[in-house]
Amino acid sequence: MSKLASMRDAVSEHVSDGSSVVMGTCLESMIPFAAGHELIRQERRELTLIGPISDILFDQLIGAGCVARIRAAWVGNVSAGLGHNYRRAAERGTPRPIEVEDHSNLSIALGLHAAALGLPFLPTRSLLGSDIAAGSDAFADLRDPWSEDRLLAVRAIRPDVAIVGAQRADENGNAHAWGNLGVTQDAVMAADRVILLAEEIVTGDVIRSDPGRVLVPGFRVSAIVHEPGACHPSPVQGCYRRDHAAFAEYHEATRDEEGFEAWLREWILEVPDRAAYLERLGPRWDALRDLHEARAAVTDYGW
Repeated sequence: MSKLASMRDAVSEHVSDGSSVVMGTCLESMIPFAAGHELIRQERRELTLIGPISDILFDQLIGAGCVARIRAAWVGNVSAGLGHNYRRAAERGTPRPIEVEDHSNLSIALGLHAAALGLPFLPTRSLLGSDIAAGSDAFADLRDPWSEDRLLAVRAIRPDVAIVGAQRADENGNAHAWGNLGVTQDAVMAADRVILLAEEIVTGDVIRSDPGRVLVPGFRVSAIVHEPGACHPSPVQGCYRRDHAAFAEYHEATRDEEGFEAWLREWILEVPDRAAYLERLGPRWDALRDLHEARAAVTDYGW
């Protein structure tokens, strides 16, 4: 059965108000901006956003009033450092107060991995020298049963929805992805539902020809969206480069609430979908897709 859906329908069906959503699982690449923008258009509220490094996507959702809680290692703008909307929400409650559950990149990874394995927690020595875990119910002290050394338990993180990108997939949701995958594989196995954004739809034979590159088996995918350019301004290896200028422009435009509202109208609310967004980018989008070829060596799975 085909799981192909439009972005509008995938978000409408699988992400409700109050959902916990993990995104940005490849760190700085393949961030599903198109899905985040559709969440804003559909005015989702009371979301919990989970991720290691979401770059400016989480900042945009916070500024649009979609977010009640953040469970993340970092929220901001990799190129500029600061996420203005995040700071306004955390410090002043504008446009609404948010609850922040601090993590490191490792503790986010451990929480998702624990859930992917069906475990309630995983132990670590990390964070013992910091105050990240202080007063947080995401962590608990425990002892190594053999050495009695102090450890820290990281509670499993089970998102309602994982939204991830991939270079190609078939219509049943079996997908190939390459480049830095970060914690994506654990995220899709930990989540109750998975929305996958594919740059290209291919036949199942293409996916089966390289089983070692499969990101997620189709039975774990709830909806697959064919959405070229879904991750702009972040990069997708083999498809388009990172749009450094977009991050710098966003940083300058969103220094105050009025500037963010103007940016929001121009790039999200006044464009109905990703195709219109890319058309607005114009020649800049074409330039980002002008890549230097760097092919991997041929792999032979013959017996």
